[in-house]
Amino acid sequence: MLRIISLNLNGIRSAWSKNVLSWVVAQQADIICLQELKAQLPDLSPEMLQPDGMHAYYHCAEKKGYSGVGIWSRSKPDRVIEGFDGGEFDAEGRYIRADFGNLSVISLYLPSGSSSPERQEAKFRFLDLFFPQMLALRAEGREIVLCGDWNIAHQQIDLKNWKSNQKNSGFLPEERAWLSRVFDEQGWVDVYRRLHPATTDDCYTWWSNRGQAWAKNVGWRIDYQIATPGLAAQARAASVYKAERFSDHAPLVIDYD
Repeated sequence: MLRIISLNLNGIRSAWSKNVLSWVVAQQADIICLQELKAQLPDLSPEMLQPDGMHAYYHCAEKKGYSGVGIWSRSKPDRVIEGFDGGEFDAEGRYIRADFGNLSVISLYLPSGSSSPERQEAKFRFLDLFFPQMLALRAEGREIVLCGDWNIAHQQIDLKNWKSNQKNSGFLPEERAWLSRVFDEQGWVDVYRRLHPATTDDCYTWWSNRGQAWAKNVGWRIDYQIATPGLAAQARAASVYKAERFSDHAPLVIDYD
């Protein structure tokens, strides 16, 4: 069995203070994909650089306290690749890839467009750049899974208040259509939805800090593991862990044969 976890930490130091490491260790996961480190390498403690004997790799943003992704793994990868575009988004620390034999695991953090029109334009630029990148990944002929915070809820069942969010970043028609093309044109598979095609309330992975969103489960499913068909077909269990809170996101745990 291969267990892969994806989790947006909303700050690795903040999540650390909430005992995220002890939870991860108890899961006996093989690979953990992290997003939104909000830290740079000098900020990380020795334990963060070598968490419980795991191999740890980070791609940090140039801007302090911002973005950043990481991968922890029990086995040492054959190679690690930081970044994909060599420009704007690599500077923001949004993509890291680790290869294990014929398997590639990518931790991905898409821009959020909710803070300003300028950030929404950046998000659209990212989507334009990343679509051919995903096509190139498919062309490699490897088994690949992209884990992370995609900042897009794909369908109406992926967020509680879909009607009132149709003009909001994260549920815009253009964003949703982009994700549909990833699945329908390129053949990638939304692994959680393959196993739980109709689940609503249990599927959410993020809750706003405003109001009573967490208490009332007014959530969004924006964290995904999106895989090549061969790997997706081997997925046998997928769940969102909500018994403890490490950030405003919940871990997405998927087991593959």
